[in-house]
Amino acid sequence: MKWINHQIVTGFIVCTATNDALFTASSIVGAVLPDRVEGSPPRDSAAYWKWRKRHRTWSHYPLIYVALICAAQFAKDYYPNPTLAVALNVVTYALVGALLHIAEDAFCGKVPIFTPHGKHGLKLFKVGTWREYFFVALIILICLLIRFGDVALLRSYFP
Repeated sequence: MKWINHQIVTGFIVCTATNDALFTASSIVGAVLPDRVEGSPPRDSAAYWKWRKRHRTWSHYPLIYVALICAAQFAKDYYPNPTLAVALNVVTYALVGALLHIAEDAFCGKVPIFTPHGKHGLKLFKVGTWREYFFVALIILICLLIRFGDVALLRSYFP
């Protein structure tokens, strides 16, 4: 997915789940983290394919982000300082944004789940196509229905 779409989808999901502006902003920043740590793809053709082969390997390995979230939460519990707690919550939600990035990438390609090099996922759309934008719009619509929609109406369709 394009970075802007990662940020939009992640923002809507976290805002719907938490209704917290700071955590939503933190997750939006973290939504591009897995791609950001890999760097930009080179313009040279040979170097591009070498970069592409490494794309979505260790930087998209969810266990790394889960371990960092656990470490942040452990530190928050171990050092009960209110300022540190807020900072660690911001870091945690940025890492949640990275995890959502990985989940979103699983819909448009393959990502590592069990090992950094064993990739799994769906290929519902190619990046930049109308299908990607339809997927983003669908996620936004679902989030808006959950947040502002009539839940009783939804339950009548999905018992």
